[in-house]
Amino acid sequence: MIVDQAIYRDGQRHPCTDLGDELDRLREGQDGFLWIGLKDPTAEEFALVNRKLHLHPLAVEDAVKGRQRAKIEQYESSLFVVLKTLRYLDETSDIETGELMLFTGDRFVVTVRRGEGNPLAGVRQALEATPERLQFAAKGVLHAVVDSVVDNYRRVDQELQHDLEQIEQTVFGDGAGGDANVIYRLKREVLEFRRAAVPLAEALEEFLTRGAGRAFEADLHHLFRDVMDHLRQVVDHTESYDRLLTDMLSAHLAGVSVKQNEDMRRISAWVAMAAVPTMIAGIYGMNFEFMPELSWHVRVAGHELYPGYFLVLLLMAVICTVLYRAFKRSGWL
Repeated sequence: MIVDQAIYRDGQRHPCTDLGDELDRLREGQDGFLWIGLKDPTAEEFALVNRKLHLHPLAVEDAVKGRQRAKIEQYESSLFVVLKTLRYLDETSDIETGELMLFTGDRFVVTVRRGEGNPLAGVRQALEATPERLQFAAKGVLHAVVDSVVDNYRRVDQELQHDLEQIEQTVFGDGAGGDANVIYRLKREVLEFRRAAVPLAEALEEFLTRGAGRAFEADLHHLFRDVMDHLRQVVDHTESYDRLLTDMLSAHLAGVSVKQNEDMRRISAWVAMAAVPTMIAGIYGMNFEFMPELSWHVRVAGHELYPGYFLVLLLMAVICTVLYRAFKRSGWL
């Protein structure tokens, strides 16, 4: 649906009635440009706008289908830009991906937003509050929209950095541990972030160095270069996050393996200590009739005592104690 439409002339907003008539008057010589904002438009709604603006068929097809890679396409009479929008969800620490498409042409700008990420109402209000920023007309709107998207990337980047520090503390802290599922989920979100930022950086660099962006006014070109610098920082951060998460996942799995080995050593040590008295008890449990310990006795105060049973228990205790001390010294317990 159309969420907003207006004519901008001399930095001031003017109401827009009929799209076709207003656009014809602008093209006949009036100053200004038309800005139409769409939110999750249907094919029929977009076709209605396209009948007035005559957008390129390939761009229209991409806009209707959605789910495009971030790119900047220059056609004969218009420019088509696809931006991936991101929104960080505090409740789940997930990144929600949306899409923002922008058409610029002869005296018009069309923005198409899909999803809830990166609303453009604030961008339009900021431009209206600073009329000098509207001196670049449609190109100024393009800069403001791209700048808003990249600024939102930077906010998401800060949230990811905070999550990464928490996981790093969990994995490498004093009580080293962590959860492989949490690490993998954050790695997946970082990859989602990279799929949005890296293609845009490549497209914007191409646009400013070898595309139509080379012809921009010096001031506007400097503004775009500033956005490009911020975008490069975000891309560098995502690449480092991805490598660090891979290392943390490897370290976590290595720590799990070491802990399992330690547990197995402890179990083996206890089994070894239990095996000796079990073996001795098993021998005496075979019920042989003639065994020295059964008939050997001592006389104490006129009574015959048979200490063999107690001596065998003492032998078991001594052997278990010796094994325990040996395993303790070797670090198995």
